[in-house]
Amino acid sequence: MLELKNISFSVPEESGREDGTKEIIQDISFTVDTGKFVVITGPNGGGKSTLAKIIAGIEKPVSGRIFFDGKDITDLSITERAKAGIGFAFQQPVRFKGITVKDLIRLATGENITTAGACGYLSEVGLCARDYINREVNASLSGGELKRIEIATVMAKKSRLSVFDEPEAGIDLWSFGNLIRVFEKMHDEISGSILIISHQERILNIADQILVIADGKLVQNGSREEILPVLLDAPAASCKFYS
Repeated sequence: MLELKNISFSVPEESGREDGTKEIIQDISFTVDTGKFVVITGPNGGGKSTLAKIIAGIEKPVSGRIFFDGKDITDLSITERAKAGIGFAFQQPVRFKGITVKDLIRLATGENITTAGACGYLSEVGLCARDYINREVNASLSGGELKRIEIATVMAKKSRLSVFDEPEAGIDLWSFGNLIRVFEKMHDEISGSILIISHQERILNIADQILVIADGKLVQNGSREEILPVLLDAPAASCKFYS
């Protein structure tokens, strides 16, 4: 379904390399098959979130190509990729003044769903629907509330590929177990694939495939059974990857 071929990304830097750039992603290649639950993990600053943004179309690689269902989408915008079936949830959700939660969910589904239908998605992420359905998606909502609402909109969109950048961030007041159940349900009920950036062992533990990125490079790629024991059995690695 999704294929990255030799993806590299750099940013301008005043000092360092002779060409004045800093490499963030270096020659990364991997595939995400249809229906798979894939988690990308690794140390902070390793390039994970940048890679997620490249997949979503927020950032453009300096080299390499991205294919989705066999089509080259490297030059497509975030809007064009969304139309093609790629959904993205930011690490820090975007606030929309003047748009209600119900409007946001309706936009995500692309249908004029009923209030009851919209409320169903909010209930899935642990929010009391009647308290949120008509509220504006603005500064009156906490970061944790916005995070859950954004997850609800990605669920509502039923994207063929749903990308989440550290979805556990900012949900301290919500049971982490509920978040796990949300992703398990998405995996069971949605025919598309799920790609999550996360350090959390409980999310890694329900993945079909785990990729480890460090210093901008893909250093491990395999099944949960292959990769997770290696990460957990090495104390130094555990501190490195889950800090």
